[in-house]
Amino acid sequence: MDDQLTQDRIDSEIAALQDAYDTARAAGAPPRHHPPRHYPPYRSSLLRHPHRPLVAVDAAGDPEAVELAGPVFGPTDVTEHDNDLTRMHAGEPLGERITVSGRLLDRDGRPVRGQLIELWQANASGRYAHHRDRHPAPLDPHFSGVGRTLTDDQGRYTFTTVKPGAYPWRNHTNAWRPAHIHFSVFGTAFTQRLVTQMYFPGDPLLAHDPIMRSVTDPAARERLVARYDHALSVPEFSLGYAWDIVLDGPAATWTEEGR
Repeated sequence: MDDQLTQDRIDSEIAALQDAYDTARAAGAPPRHHPPRHYPPYRSSLLRHPHRPLVAVDAAGDPEAVELAGPVFGPTDVTEHDNDLTRMHAGEPLGERITVSGRLLDRDGRPVRGQLIELWQANASGRYAHHRDRHPAPLDPHFSGVGRTLTDDQGRYTFTTVKPGAYPWRNHTNAWRPAHIHFSVFGTAFTQRLVTQMYFPGDPLLAHDPIMRSVTDPAARERLVARYDHALSVPEFSLGYAWDIVLDGPAATWTEEGR
């Protein structure tokens, strides 16, 4: 990591790209709901993004291709406890308990039923239960940070978990990721997978995060932030956050593949 790559420098790059987008919009350019695959303030995207068009792979003759036809699970494989990350171990996890609920919708606002939604997140100290996470924050033996559920007939999902903590990452000096939860949505096949992130309202780190700010359209960026919903709060137990996921159309939720 370049020691000269400070937060101020990243903030200046973010501001310049945002100004360029705002100027283009004022001149009549269409809104850009998804960021480019390469976004210079997010340094590793310059190395990771593809430089050539994607190539369709012909699955003919591949004996494993049949596994891509549809998710290999049924309603009985996803239990009623898989969406409660606070009940997966013998003890209680540390942190602020939250309930996150919303609806999975298509571009016309219709519910998308029976879809598998998975999430993963850091614990309340900002550390993932993963061997590659070297952040010197404590692990929680009672929190694994993963869960899954199926949407109901109204397209609704619900998770009970703890609010994740912020954590450092090495994009630049003193870089911190805002609190967020990763969501994965599957369609009718495992090849139909969208991955996105949900953020929390009022987080001061949102303004400084290159990943969040790579979504330069303010309305699209706002759709990544959950809203506090007192009706979802469980008395004496958890605070509630509402967050809908829209799969496509002008109100689509940003996905990490930009599609």
